[in-house]
Amino acid sequence: MKLYYAPGACSLGIHVLLEEIGTPYDAVPVNLREGAQFKPEFTGVNPKSKVPTLERDDGSVLTEYPAIAFWLASRYPTAKLMPVGMDAQARALECADFCVATLHMQGFSRIFRPANFAPSEADHEAVKARGAEIFSKGLALMDKALEGKEWLAGDYSFADSALFYVCFWWSGRLNKDLPANVAAHYARMKARPAVQRTLAAEGLA
Repeated sequence: MKLYYAPGACSLGIHVLLEEIGTPYDAVPVNLREGAQFKPEFTGVNPKSKVPTLERDDGSVLTEYPAIAFWLASRYPTAKLMPVGMDAQARALECADFCVATLHMQGFSRIFRPANFAPSEADHEAVKARGAEIFSKGLALMDKALEGKEWLAGDYSFADSALFYVCFWWSGRLNKDLPANVAAHYARMKARPAVQRTLAAEGLA
């Protein structure tokens, strides 16, 4: 397998899952700041121009975080990343999708790329504030989801990697506080050897 990633981007969570699985893979950095995602070398692999992108052993390419995470968990059952039972699996996918579609795309995207939401620079601070509001409300929901348990879907699963990467942005990059249950989850994630290896590999340790 081959993971196309950008250090510290949302691909961080998929990188963690690959380390949890333990199957050999190649990690190929994509320099988003220099626009490498728009160059033919990458668009030939993923015309969506985004990471994470996973090239599987048969040469086929899988994109979009929830799809990659779900496939990895299904394909490598011995890693125990897929919850047992349909309801738990649905809950894991629900949490992962919320982290990506709401916390990331609606919240953090407004904070880091306000121009995508308002062409006038005069409106950018308001856009950032709205993004922070969305993110904070989302964290509160995740905090409630973690009440009385260590992991989002009962046992550790692919969903936890999604919450980890958005918390890494919020806490690690912006130095903002996490609610109690989410903070405890973040600490448990950082203690996992797979997470530590991933952070070191991406130069984030």
